[in-house]
Amino acid sequence: SPLPAPALFQVAALERQIFDFLGYQWAPILANFLHIMAVILGIFGTIQYRSRYLMMYAVWLVLWVGWNAFIICFYLEVGRLSQDRDFIMTFNTSLHRSWWMENGPGCLVTPVLNSNLAPEDHHVITVSGCLLDYQYIEVVSSATQIFLALFGFVYACYVSKVFLEEEDSFDFIGGFDSYGYQAPQKTSHLQLQPLYT
Repeated sequence: SPLPAPALFQVAALERQIFDFLGYQWAPILANFLHIMAVILGIFGTIQYRSRYLMMYAVWLVLWVGWNAFIICFYLEVGRLSQDRDFIMTFNTSLHRSWWMENGPGCLVTPVLNSNLAPEDHHVITVSGCLLDYQYIEVVSSATQIFLALFGFVYACYVSKVFLEEEDSFDFIGGFDSYGYQAPQKTSHLQLQPLYT
């Protein structure tokens, strides 16, 4: 059965969604939600043998690769992107960062007391001792999503091609192919008798 591949993508998308929720990253949360819906559509297309749904899933995966490439560029601060200046991931509604910033492996968070740098309702912290900085965790996560999306794209195209070939070769009622079809002969059960007047 071709089902395990989309199920793996669903688990990866749900994992990503959980950590973005924990970090109040609203733009990724919205993108992850759309991705989860697309994966469900891909699973439905696989189970129900609907090539059109699989092709829609494949188109979404192209957009998903683009989104994850943007996230990689954002966290690596490629070009004019800056994590300190741009709060794209939260739609500029808050100063929240990636959940991994404070909760990464080995990270030690120390609050800075009496800091004048903190805006209202926020606090300043220092993070040290991380085995892997949060930027690289986000980059690895997005790179994994790109890898899965490329695999999923090939999968969706292949399975939809198989479904289309099966539809084209299906023999409707045993004889609707172009070279062997003959219209059924009408037979009458009434025997005509001559009429005399």
